[in-house]
Amino acid sequence: MTRKNLIYIYSSLIPLLYLSSCSAPEKVLEQELKTMPGSFNVQVAPEAPHLKWQQIFSEPGLQRLIDTALANNFDLKTGMQRIEIAGAQLRLSRAAMLPGLNAQVSGGLDRYGNYTMNGVGNYDTNFSPNIDENRRIPYPATPDYFAGFRSSWEIDIWGKLSKRKEAAFNRLLASRQGLQWFQTQLISEVAARYFELAALDKQAEILTHNIRLQEKGVEIVEAQLAGGRATALAVKQFRAQLFATRGRAYEIRQDISRAENELNNLLGRFPEKIERDTAMITRTVPRTLFAGIPAQVVLSRPDVRQAEFELKAARADVTAARKALLPSLTLDAYAGYNSFKLPLLFSPGSLAAGVLGGLTAPIFNRGTLKNGKRIADAEQLQAFYNYQRQIINAYQEVSTQLTAMDNLQHAYRLKTAQVQELNDALSTANDLYLAGYASYLEVIVAQGSVLNAEMEQVDLKRQSYGAMIALYRALGG
Repeated sequence: MTRKNLIYIYSSLIPLLYLSSCSAPEKVLEQELKTMPGSFNVQVAPEAPHLKWQQIFSEPGLQRLIDTALANNFDLKTGMQRIEIAGAQLRLSRAAMLPGLNAQVSGGLDRYGNYTMNGVGNYDTNFSPNIDENRRIPYPATPDYFAGFRSSWEIDIWGKLSKRKEAAFNRLLASRQGLQWFQTQLISEVAARYFELAALDKQAEILTHNIRLQEKGVEIVEAQLAGGRATALAVKQFRAQLFATRGRAYEIRQDISRAENELNNLLGRFPEKIERDTAMITRTVPRTLFAGIPAQVVLSRPDVRQAEFELKAARADVTAARKALLPSLTLDAYAGYNSFKLPLLFSPGSLAAGVLGGLTAPIFNRGTLKNGKRIADAEQLQAFYNYQRQIINAYQEVSTQLTAMDNLQHAYRLKTAQVQELNDALSTANDLYLAGYASYLEVIVAQGSVLNAEMEQVDLKRQSYGAMIALYRALGG
């Protein structure tokens, strides 16, 4: 093929490349974030101190359990592998920007027809007096042997590959933030199960104490029945109350077994006894957490940061998909030994090298690429909506838990006062019953009221610890 013909072919391709690269003006996806309030709806400190989980959950037994969970939890280990995958994908995107180099050893056999250019050319060449025996082309089947290196390099003239690398980098950052968020959730779950166990232990202790009191009450009323001072109905009522309390004790035992198994599952081990400090449920809930302003708290949460990096990655994907519609420039090169006779393959005369540059633009597969861009646009909007949702959820969670800690603290104080009043009422009811001024029903009601109030008091303390844990989680750990 002559140089004139090559120039004609390339000049005819230029308009096609231009037309394929032209497209309708891109619609810019512009979205605005909702404005966050300037402060939470409660009084908080102006700045948020950097507290580690060890400072918040200071009980030694709980710290050992959290350390075990961080070392052995299988979901956490799975998250670490997601980071490894994201890192490998980033390295792959970087490698795509570099020339590829492959070592190649190949052999082939071609049989050209008698009425083809190669067939006629090879046949005619063998009659030339200018070639020696080694240069004679095997006919009619011509072998082709190659041993050397081949390279291909797509030059990133539009920045398509760099945008793909940018997307991979942001997904790596997002996976790291996701792991940090899961660590925060894992710590919160372990702490919540630990405080739940402490609360259940306290409730079991309350039930045991009430069972003993009720057993003593049954003995008294049975003695009164024998002396003619009580009825059989009173005995049955006292016994029924005792049976109900014993049944609640078994329910608490089952709750303890469930909570222990759930905690052991978080620790990545088979069920076993959980060592814990039961008395801690009676202590004052620590109030060392501060909220600060929403811009400092909400935007620094790992899940919000993860959504932010995913949004950046989606935007880079959109740009890369748009630039995939433009022509791509590729350079191909090779160097090595090439011969049609195997004994002569590694002779100096078989050394060969070549380079080829090509400009390629999509034509028939342009619809496929456009649909890829539409998918990238939709995924970008999904990432944006997810980012907005995470910000709103984070703000609401912090605000809710701040009010919960205050409200539950007031409720616990009132419940404590109620328990004291009911205990006094029970003591008075017992004295009046023994003196004959109160009925057995009043004693039963008083006993039940004390038991329920004490159980609710412990549950309120558990909820207060739960609000503290939820606030730690809402602040992003």
